[in-house]
Amino acid sequence: MTRVYSIICATLAFMAVALPAQAQEAAASLDERVNAAFAGATGWFVNFIFMSIPGTNFPWIVMWLVIGATVFTIYFSVVQFRFFGHAISLVKGDYSDPEDAGEVSHFQALATALSGTVGLGNIAGVAVAVGIGGPGATFWMILAGLLGMASKFTECTLGVKYRNENPDGSVSGGPMYYIAKGFDELGLPGGKILAVLFSIFCILGAFGGGNMFQANQAHAQITQITGDFPGWITGVIFAGVVFAVIVGGIKSIARVTEKIVPFMGILYVGAALVVLIVNYNLIGWAFGQIFAGAFTGLGVAGGLVGALIQGFKRAAFSNEAGVGSAAIAHSAVKTSEPITEGFVSLLEPLIDTVVICTMTALVIVISQQLIIDPATGNYVLNEAGTAIATVGDASGVALTSAAFGSAIGWFPYVLALAVILFAFSTMISWSYYGLKAWTFLFGEGKMTELVFKVIFCIFIVIGAAASLGPVIDFSDAAIFAMAVVNIFCLYFLMKVVKAELASYSARLKSGEIKKFTH
Repeated sequence: MTRVYSIICATLAFMAVALPAQAQEAAASLDERVNAAFAGATGWFVNFIFMSIPGTNFPWIVMWLVIGATVFTIYFSVVQFRFFGHAISLVKGDYSDPEDAGEVSHFQALATALSGTVGLGNIAGVAVAVGIGGPGATFWMILAGLLGMASKFTECTLGVKYRNENPDGSVSGGPMYYIAKGFDELGLPGGKILAVLFSIFCILGAFGGGNMFQANQAHAQITQITGDFPGWITGVIFAGVVFAVIVGGIKSIARVTEKIVPFMGILYVGAALVVLIVNYNLIGWAFGQIFAGAFTGLGVAGGLVGALIQGFKRAAFSNEAGVGSAAIAHSAVKTSEPITEGFVSLLEPLIDTVVICTMTALVIVISQQLIIDPATGNYVLNEAGTAIATVGDASGVALTSAAFGSAIGWFPYVLALAVILFAFSTMISWSYYGLKAWTFLFGEGKMTELVFKVIFCIFIVIGAAASLGPVIDFSDAAIFAMAVVNIFCLYFLMKVVKAELASYSARLKSGEIKKFTH
């Protein structure tokens, strides 16, 4: 394995030296040809996944996720609040038996799954949501995040219950396993077909949204600080570092994410707190804007409905509750009680959406980058009437950067570091998601895994160097197509989770389940 690793690193280094400048020009024209061809072939699929409900501009896939989260919240009697304290205890390791099967701790599994969801959407995506839906979008974003906790609980419990425990101590799990095995156990037809379909969507999503898009946006942010340079250089560096991590499997990934996720979370939230402290006198006003905007719209594009749509959309796209990706990471946890990882996983949407996304939104509102009409108190729309007018016409990541920069002049450097960390952590997590879908289709084995990891790293270089818009759009659609398959199957399997919850709750209450001393 060491020799193979050396060969791959040498190959990547050769690419960094050997790719001539002319290749950049050739790539530009190649981009255009690939974009045109791919858009023509896959545009229908992208349009279908993100199609709006007739008579609205509300994507049906977002409604699919929100309805699923609401059903699970009701079915499990608001489990996200009833067992919140117990979830914290599990993450701390209070109930962890070192003899349990699995590869990573509860905290490492949580960190790995979080690294796949905490990313550019928390920075740029929130800015888009608030820029279009106004401060009120934040309220609906928080609500959707709280509901999404129940979706994570459901899918991650099943991920552990139906995982494969291999002779070498490694494990494989996720929706493809619980769909195939769960449907078979319940005597339901079509489980294997649905599992294969989910796996295909997962691999496509891993290569695009979990890989190419991250590399592309990281390069774009780096060039804002350093000046323009060829994207393949960023891609080769990222590919080398990512390969060094993922070649060691989930244990190696978990060791990295358990350090990166807390660091980048503290870095980002800490910077947000600085802005809030500097503008402490506006905190009450900002919350007033959020609540007023949630129920009146404050004159933003689409009014109240516009705020609701943007909030729900951002939460769904950010925490991926119901998509099924997190269940793959959580399946590797060391536990003999599947339900415990369901409890741990419900913390993800809380951290990702309710905390980090809300901090971004608060900073944007409190920094007063959104222009208000002093006469009416409503927000002023841009010339097109599609979004709120902003200071300097900033939008997306530029709006977030300007908001932080209003209190921290050097924040663009912090943002660049945050984007790099977010992109890197997302790539290594999605490499694992894609790998498990890959081995489900093509079988377990070192060589099978190595082939996928090499292909994944090649796509990092392509993503950083190219601007394959339709390719990435298609992969984003594939990620949410995972949710179509996953949630449909969860409705059939949630009764299995309810039985696990009832059993565990009874044993916890009776004292049969005890804490371990470490």
